[in-house]
Amino acid sequence: MQTDVPVPTDSRAQTDAPAPTAAAPVRDRAVPVRDGAREEPEVLTERRPWGAFEQFTLNEPSTVKIIYVEPGQRLSLQRHRDRDELWVALDPGAVFEVAGRRTLPEVGERVLIRAGQTHRLGSDGPAVRVMEIAFGHFDEDDIERLEDSYGRA
Repeated sequence: MQTDVPVPTDSRAQTDAPAPTAAAPVRDRAVPVRDGAREEPEVLTERRPWGAFEQFTLNEPSTVKIIYVEPGQRLSLQRHRDRDELWVALDPGAVFEVAGRRTLPEVGERVLIRAGQTHRLGSDGPAVRVMEIAFGHFDEDDIERLEDSYGRA
């Protein structure tokens, strides 16, 4: 399945980051750990003559997935013990539920989910894609399902 997702011509429309310079330096930015909790990852946006790119992680252990949610469906309400997750909405119509708060993100909007926080991803109608970047030890067996529409809780 291929879905056309436009690349933003002005990255500031997608993030709160200031407009980068054409020669913005790329630096090693491991996600620092403070008091046992990771700080929110810095997303580097760099402009180029052909457009721009956003860099979510650099030289650190992480797992990246694109999650596809069918129209009107949702994943289980869950939490993880050993990893934080960063979600990035790739399509309109995604629903993010984190720690009891439900949001309808714009395309490109991000949310950081801390280890132990309850979360659920869904679709408010159309099929949607969300990029998930997991920081920490990744193991699908780390999922603790609290509610599930498919009988897996």
